[in-house]
Amino acid sequence: MENQSEFKFFIVDDDVFCSSLHEQYLRNIGCTNITHFTNGIDCLDNLHLNPDIIFLDHDMNDLNGFEVLKKIKRINPGIYVVMISGQENIKTAVDALKYGAFDYLIKDENVSKKIETLISNIVKIKEELKKSNAGFVSKILSFF
Repeated sequence: MENQSEFKFFIVDDDVFCSSLHEQYLRNIGCTNITHFTNGIDCLDNLHLNPDIIFLDHDMNDLNGFEVLKKIKRINPGIYVVMISGQENIKTAVDALKYGAFDYLIKDENVSKKIETLISNIVKIKEELKKSNAGFVSKILSFF
């Protein structure tokens, strides 16, 4: 069974206070493999480290979150990218999902609970994918 504590996380946010809060939420639920980046370019340059989940701020100075999201998805579509924003904007949320984000979270007083729920959903999805892939592989092998 895959465990969230084994996941590798990237937090990409030019607001150090926010990224520290997100890191603390993750540590509180047992996650320890966490890397911070203060800009999208550094994140993209380190995708070879194969993070499982990236928490990506929408509003950054160098590249905005959408530009980074699109590049991440081109390089490795299997990474779960969660867009995080300070503004509650339905268009931004819809665009984030359209460009391949797994989810869109608002930075508010409930964000820690939302992060916890989101990660447990990803654990379940990864487990189901593993099961269905195993079934798929055995079906293919049964033809030989």
